[in-house]
Amino acid sequence: MTAPTPVAPHVEPAVGRPDVTPLAVTKGHGTQNDFVLVDDRSGALDLTPALVRGLCDRHAGLGADGVIRLVATARVPDAPDAARGTTWFMDYRNADGSLAQMCGNGVRVFARYAHRLGLWDPADGALAVGTRAGVRSVVTAPALDGDEPWFTVGMGAVTLPAGPGAIATGGDVQVQVAGLSVTRPGLSVDVGNPHTVVVLAQEADLDRVDLVVAPVVEPVPADGTNVELVVPLGELAAADGTLVGRVRMRVHERGVGETRSCGTGAVAAAAAVRAWGGPQAPDVWLVDVPGGTVRVTLHADGQADLAGPAVLVADAQVDLRALAT
Repeated sequence: MTAPTPVAPHVEPAVGRPDVTPLAVTKGHGTQNDFVLVDDRSGALDLTPALVRGLCDRHAGLGADGVIRLVATARVPDAPDAARGTTWFMDYRNADGSLAQMCGNGVRVFARYAHRLGLWDPADGALAVGTRAGVRSVVTAPALDGDEPWFTVGMGAVTLPAGPGAIATGGDVQVQVAGLSVTRPGLSVDVGNPHTVVVLAQEADLDRVDLVVAPVVEPVPADGTNVELVVPLGELAAADGTLVGRVRMRVHERGVGETRSCGTGAVAAAAAVRAWGGPQAPDVWLVDVPGGTVRVTLHADGQADLAGPAVLVADAQVDLRALAT
């Protein structure tokens, strides 16, 4: 598919307000992990941390967990070499304005957005998305339920930085979570961005934790970490005989706080629970988050796939002068 010529972000002069140039944006979400999306193919937008914070402000802006800028990879000076062969780059920013390497829910929403813009046709094959964690490949897939197709993202390699010894001892860090009386072991997982997974025995424990307060991880990770709290819910056999595990998860994302879902976090949770479960544990996991359910497939070569919904809910013209930036 031939990529259209990059264009500047779409703006329209406000009627009667010649001093204001609205920014055209789209609101979308993946299992209620929500984003403001901007079509900035030419890289003309100065996406400052203050602008990101203003757009994501849930009281004075549109409200979102982050901002996704669709931009030509050639227009991204800091794009990693591994992403240079892609046409489109997902420039993702956390709600606090900080850069993020990757977002599994965000990649699916990015693909849905690219499709609507006419930049990708699923019938032509996979969409290669450049990210700061490398290239992520997206295809459509049948939904778990409902009529709208899901999107499956090749998430790349999933690793346990602390090695097998950490699995045997239950983790490589200690995590204090508000609402839990004792410190719990956590297992570090790398999904292109850093995660710490803590397993809980009961859903009641998961329900009472307070993730308004950021969990304290010791030793403190150099680049911060997302923290996933998970409760294993058992296993079942799918219609084709595949053994499928299920977990329930809540997450505190660095630079954001608690979110309704986290795609890379779901992958991290599945990888950690499978590692703790041993060789007989399933390779396919359904991860229930407050915003819905996603499916994680862990492959023998260490790669992972993430499948789930992606929804575009609204288009808007944002008066940038009205944002609290």
